[in-house]
Amino acid sequence: MPTPVPKVTEIQRKWFVVDAEGQVLGRLASRIASILRGKHKPTFVTHLDVGDHVVVVNAAKVHLTGRKMHDKQYRWHSGYIGGLREVRAETMLKTHPERVVEWAVQGMLPKTRLGRAMAKKMKVYRGAAHPHQAQQPEALTFKTESR
Repeated sequence: MPTPVPKVTEIQRKWFVVDAEGQVLGRLASRIASILRGKHKPTFVTHLDVGDHVVVVNAAKVHLTGRKMHDKQYRWHSGYIGGLREVRAETMLKTHPERVVEWAVQGMLPKTRLGRAMAKKMKVYRGAAHPHQAQQPEALTFKTESR
């Protein structure tokens, strides 16, 4: 029996809201990446974008374990000579907490144009407010482990 492959027009996408307050960054990112890919659906296929939209709120209140707050470095290059930039996770969480969550999730998605399309379905906000109420997103909760 052949595996049913959904057509692009048949894919139904839902919207989810994830509250990042008190969540561990890596565990949160892996769960979000799974939803963006569509691995929670029975119609999942690796070569199509069948995932859902995810809105992440309270990105500034995400938690890093161990000494990562002081030891983890975010690096990027501008493309110019001497254009290497390095910022500690502690500084990045204070200035751009959205990027911390975005980069963690993007690192867990495929490094192809399909992965970039999946990443565009994620919206990250520093606080609790977001402008996506018209899409009627469902609240998505993850169990937090006891520390």
